[in-house]
Amino acid sequence: MSADYKEELIRLQESGRLRQLRPLAGRQGCHVQCQGKELLNLTSNDYLGLAGDASLLRRFYEGMDAGNLLEGYGLGAASSRLLAGDTALAHQLEQDLALAYGRPAALLFNSGYHANIGILPALLGKNDLILSDKLNHASIHDGMQLCLATHKRFAHRDYDQLERLLVTHRQRYERVVMVSESVFSMDGDVADLSRLVQLKKEFDALLYVDEAHAVGLYGEAGLGKAEEQGVVADIDLLMGTFGKALASIGAFVICGQDLRDYLINHSRSLIFTTALPPVVLNWNRFVFQQQQAMGKQRRHLAALSLQLRQALQQQGLSTGGDTNIIPLIIGGDQETVGLAGKLQEYGFLIFPVRPPAVPEGTARFRLSLTADMAWPDLQGLPAILSRELAAVSSQGRIRGGGTR
Repeated sequence: MSADYKEELIRLQESGRLRQLRPLAGRQGCHVQCQGKELLNLTSNDYLGLAGDASLLRRFYEGMDAGNLLEGYGLGAASSRLLAGDTALAHQLEQDLALAYGRPAALLFNSGYHANIGILPALLGKNDLILSDKLNHASIHDGMQLCLATHKRFAHRDYDQLERLLVTHRQRYERVVMVSESVFSMDGDVADLSRLVQLKKEFDALLYVDEAHAVGLYGEAGLGKAEEQGVVADIDLLMGTFGKALASIGAFVICGQDLRDYLINHSRSLIFTTALPPVVLNWNRFVFQQQQAMGKQRRHLAALSLQLRQALQQQGLSTGGDTNIIPLIIGGDQETVGLAGKLQEYGFLIFPVRPPAVPEGTARFRLSLTADMAWPDLQGLPAILSRELAAVSSQGRIRGGGTR
């Protein structure tokens, strides 16, 4: 049997799809050390630059003393929340979240993955239907696989097709849930939440929105695209994470009180896992409060992202989306791996993104900008990319000039 696994690993290596762990060190803001070389980190989800902000971390730990060492900074919850792992800190954080969003309740999960695999199976059964954007995150697809409900996928951001599915199928099911990310993690484009809300109301459906890549970056208080588009009150289940712009770990769902209580009793990924430790809960509460006043960082990141996208386009490179996630589709797996290595020689940490994380034939660079970057960090990148892609294209390895 082990020989079968070895053969599969060889096949992945030969096709350019073998994944490996790469330890990084020496983080200084948006720069990291990789194999002894300092690189600009264009692969991180640390969108506000908080994970690399040593001064912010020092401010957090200034609150630690002998009296709150265990309750506020302890490292072990040692139990699930439904046993002995629940804390006042967890409830305070949930109250902070519910108050900020102006909604009845919030519930913590250990990660966005835990939330997405735990919410849908808990709430839906065999008489229900899930309608999911085809490019939703893998954790949403896994949650649907664990669920007894029927699920169907609609073409990416094709709300006319979604409406046709609702017309055809709504009356056959007790509950219908529409599921979408707000900012799509690999394409950097944005869902039309207002259209989804309109369909939810017209067809008496529920709306589940994953804001993992939007929390901290959009809206006056950094609550995400739902805040920016003015539809927070109309979303039944709004999931956000602490693991990206908020520089931590953990996730939350904003919802009604009845849904919160139901999830506490039925969501297996909540019930059967050890709770987040006090130090994480305390940091999450601290950083969530801090980010609400970071409008300057949000505006800087938006302007920087637009500047890089325009510079890439001036070099004849096609990009997608309109957020700080800038995809540059290469196409072939081996070519993308090779180009990523070449760019690291120039000082840019860019890892290749390949199937199954993205559709076949769309291996890419996912350029992820963070608020602690400045234009001098990035200004040489467009010309380098153009030159290196042209070199590969001239060798006939990328059809259509290297990008699409």
